[in-house]
Amino acid sequence: MKKNSLLLLLFTAFILVLAACTTSTGNDGDEQEDSGADSDAEAAEENDDSGEKVLYMNNGEEPTSLNPPIGFDSVSWNVLNNLMEGLTRLGQDDTPQPAIAEDWDISDDEKTYTFNLRDDANWSNGDPVTAEDFVYAWRQLLDPETGSSAAFLGYFIEGGEAYNAGDGSAEDVAVEAVDDKTFEVTLEAPTGFFLHVLTNPAFFPVNKDVAEENPEWYSEADSFVANGPFKLESWTHDQEMVMAKNDAYWDQDTVNLDQVHWAMVNDVNTEYQMFESDELDVTEIPSDLADQLIDGDNVVIEDQAGVYFYRFNVTEEPFQNEKIRKAFALSVNQEDIVDYVTKNKEEAAKAFVSPGFTNPSGEDYRDVNDDLVNFDPEQAEKLLEEGMEEEGYDELPDVTLTYNTSDDHKAIAETLQNMFSENLGVDVELANTEWNVFLDDQKALNLQFSRSSFIFDYGDPVNFLESFITDSSMNRTGWSNDEYDELIAQAKQETDEEKRWEQMSEAEKLLAEEMPIFPIHYYNQVYIYKDDVQDIVRHPVGYLELKWADKD
Repeated sequence: MKKNSLLLLLFTAFILVLAACTTSTGNDGDEQEDSGADSDAEAAEENDDSGEKVLYMNNGEEPTSLNPPIGFDSVSWNVLNNLMEGLTRLGQDDTPQPAIAEDWDISDDEKTYTFNLRDDANWSNGDPVTAEDFVYAWRQLLDPETGSSAAFLGYFIEGGEAYNAGDGSAEDVAVEAVDDKTFEVTLEAPTGFFLHVLTNPAFFPVNKDVAEENPEWYSEADSFVANGPFKLESWTHDQEMVMAKNDAYWDQDTVNLDQVHWAMVNDVNTEYQMFESDELDVTEIPSDLADQLIDGDNVVIEDQAGVYFYRFNVTEEPFQNEKIRKAFALSVNQEDIVDYVTKNKEEAAKAFVSPGFTNPSGEDYRDVNDDLVNFDPEQAEKLLEEGMEEEGYDELPDVTLTYNTSDDHKAIAETLQNMFSENLGVDVELANTEWNVFLDDQKALNLQFSRSSFIFDYGDPVNFLESFITDSSMNRTGWSNDEYDELIAQAKQETDEEKRWEQMSEAEKLLAEEMPIFPIHYYNQVYIYKDDVQDIVRHPVGYLELKWADKD
C-alpha cells in the first residue's frame, strides 16, 4: 500500500500554483444594499469594544444553497468552505492536506482509497462525523433526483456516472463505510489529482441523521450543522450571515477569529463605500477607481484559475454556422478590454485553459500550447461574409447578447457591442437579467449569445475542458462533437501523463476550431484589506479560506 505522505509529495510537484466552477452575481437593488450596510455598521460599533475578533466581509449576494451538492458557485463556496470540511482541505500552499481524514491508503492499482477519519471529528451539534455521512452525501451528489450541477465531479468514482445518468443504482456507486471511522472509495481509473478533487465543497459530508430528520437542514441557521472551522450563528436571508468559531472543530486551536459577518451587497461601488466607512474589512476595487487604487499599499493581487468568456447557442440562428461564430470571436480585441474596461491587471485570454498548470516536463500548459483565439478583424469580416453565404443570408438575423445584471458585465458587453459594430458592421442588442433567471435560461438554451465564467473546481486542465462534452450540465451551448468527447474520455482515464496532456491539448484546439465559446480574460483576485487583517487565503481554485485569518 502507498501511504498518503508519498502521494502528497508527488502531488505537490504535479499541482500548479493556479487551479475552480461557473460563478457570477446579480444585483439585488439599492434597498437591500442599504439595509445590509446599516446592519453591518451597527454590528461593527457593538463589537469594537467587546474584545472579540470580528471580521466583516461581503458575499455579494445570498448563497445559492448551503447544501454541499447544490451550492456549486462562489457565493455559496465562500460560506460553505468555512462552515464545513471534507476528507482533504487545501493548505496555505494550495495543495491538499489531511482534514477530516487524518491519513489514507491507496491500493497498488491506484484505484481504491481508504480514508481513516479523525476520532475527534465532530459536528457542531456534538454528533461524530462518520464514514456513513460521506456515503450519504456522495450518493446524494450523484443522485439524478438531486439535480446537482457538480455531479460530474463524482464521475471519477466507479458507478458514479451510471447512477447519475439513471442507468445504475445508489448501491452501485463504489463508496463504502467500512466502519464508523473508515471510508473507502473505488475509482473508475487511476486519477492522480483525486485528492485535489476532494477539496471541492461538493464532496463535503452531510450529517445523515440530521438530514433524514429534516431534509431542509441547510436552509436556516438554527438547523444548520457544521463540521468546519466555523458554525452558522445567524442568517437574515438576502441581508446578512454571521459565522462563529466552531468549538467542536477538531482543529479549533488554529482558528483565530471569533466571528465573521457577511454582508450581501452586490454593487462594488457600495462595497467600497462601506470599506471606506469601516463597515467592511475587505473590498474589491470599483472599475472607475482602478487607475488610482490598483497600486495602493494594501492591495493584494493573487492568481485565480479561471476564464471570463462568452457562449454561443449553436441551436439558434445565426450561430449554427461555425464561420459566423468565429467571425464574432475574432472581432473582439481582448487586450483593449483588460487595458481600458476591466483595468484590474488581468491577462487577456487568447485560449481557454488558464496559465499555471504544469505539464509532466515542468512547462506551463499555456506556454506550450499556442494562442488559439487572436483578434483579427480582417479575417473576422471575411468569415462573416462566407458564413452568411453558406446560410443564404442577405441580412444577418437579429443578435441579442445577454448578461446577468452587473455594472462590470454591462461595461464589457457594451464594449463588445461597439467592436461588433466597428469590425463586422453588425448591430447587436444587449439584454440583462437577474442571476437566477439568467442561469436558468442559459441552462435551458433560451439565450442566443451570453456571457459566462469558469473558476476551476480542481487543479487540472481537464476540469474546464470536460465542461463541453455532449450533454454536460456545464456545456450550455448545444454544441456536440464526438471526437472531442472521445479525447476528454481518454484524458480522464489515461495513466501516461504525457499522452494525457497531449489529449487535452488536442481537445482545446478542437474547441477553438469550432468555437462554441470564445475567451475574454483570465481571472485574478484583487482586494484591498484593512491594516489589521491578515492571513486570509484565497485559493486559485476559488475557495476562500478563513481558517487561518486573523485581525489585530
